[in-house]
Amino acid sequence: MFLMVFADIFSIIVELEVGNTIEIPMDVTTAMTIAAVVTAIPILMIILSWVLPYKINRMTNIIVAIFTVIYVIGGGTIIGHYIIMAGLEVVLLVSIIYSAWKWKPI
Repeated sequence: MFLMVFADIFSIIVELEVGNTIEIPMDVTTAMTIAAVVTAIPILMIILSWVLPYKINRMTNIIVAIFTVIYVIGGGTIIGHYIIMAGLEVVLLVSIIYSAWKWKPI
């Protein structure tokens, strides 16, 4: 998640330097509300992974990681820094999915 935050910051810097206007496909307030929710979910997973029961924890980690992969790829761009950071993010998310899939009850 932190990789994507920095990728977005870097993208804003690129947009400011190049002089482009960032195109947001909807009202900016709505877009930022959606972004806040989508960004909060992985942060909440840190706490939830400590407190949720095994079965719910396992499924929640898998579902949230899949959702986040879709968000990272779907909201992406082909700028070099984004490809590097999104690639790392996807690799880490796939490792979370794999790890949660292999969890055994204690």
